[in-house]
Formats: sequence, C-alpha cells, structure tokens
Amino acid sequence: MAKFEMQLPDEIMRDFQRIHDNSEEIFGAMTKAGAEVVESNIKANLPQSIRNSKMMDCLRVTRTYKTPSDDGINTKVGFYGYFQNENGETVPAPLVANVFEYGRSNLPFPKQPFMRKSFKKAQIEQAMLDAQRKASGGLLE
Repeated sequence: MAKFEMQLPDEIMRDFQRIHDNSEEIFGAMTKAGAEVVESNIKANLPQSIRNSKMMDCLRVTRTYKTPSDDGINTKVGFYGYFQNENGETVPAPLVANVFEYGRSNLPFPKQPFMRKSFKKAQIEQAMLDAQRKASGGLLE
C-alpha cells in the first residue's frame, strides 16, 4: 500500500489559523456590507411620498448578530418603529412599508414595490467579497 505524507509550511498554517480565529468578524463585515448596499438601494427605489416623510427615520440596518439556533451571522435591513404621519397620527412604519410594497384591496391603492427591487444579487455579492478581502487582510482573495 502506498503512503504519502506532506507538511504545509508554518506560514500557511498560521494564515489558516488567523482566518479561523477571525471568521465571525469576517462574516459579520460581509453581511454588514451587503446590508448597506441594500439600504442604499432601498433609499434609491423609495416612492417620492415616503422619501419626503418622517418614515425615512425608521429605515435602519441592525447590528450584526449571531443566531443561537444555527450559529448564522446576520444583519437585517428594514423599517422599525413608529412615525407621525401628516395628520399627526402615530403609525407603525412596517405596516406602511407593507402597504406600499403589496398594495391594498379595499382602497384603490396600487402596489408600488421598492423592497424587492432593492435586492440585486450581483451587487450585494460584490460588496460582500470586497468586505471579505478587507476584513481578512488580503488572505482570502
């Protein structure tokens, strides 16, 4: 039976160890970069009526967090909280965003999708790869 044994140089092993030790930070930077791209796309695709309202204060990128169920690293983009509309009423921002995205059946309010248009896969992947290179110190090319 033939046997083959090979040893990697210590420098390569240290690079692998450094990547392993900083993997959560690297993945966090990647998801943050992707979320920031989506946030800028959402701002560009918003209908004019939302763009000029106080609802813009409710568009947020969450902090990067690790899910306990599957150890995934996530960063969310969305509308959070409440805002006051032009009538002075306090309205939940996610509800208003949902109405703009999907429309309403009981009033003649057509859908004006802006969220789905904001998720451009190639653009997000490119931002994440750039963040990966930067966060890993050039080790992951």
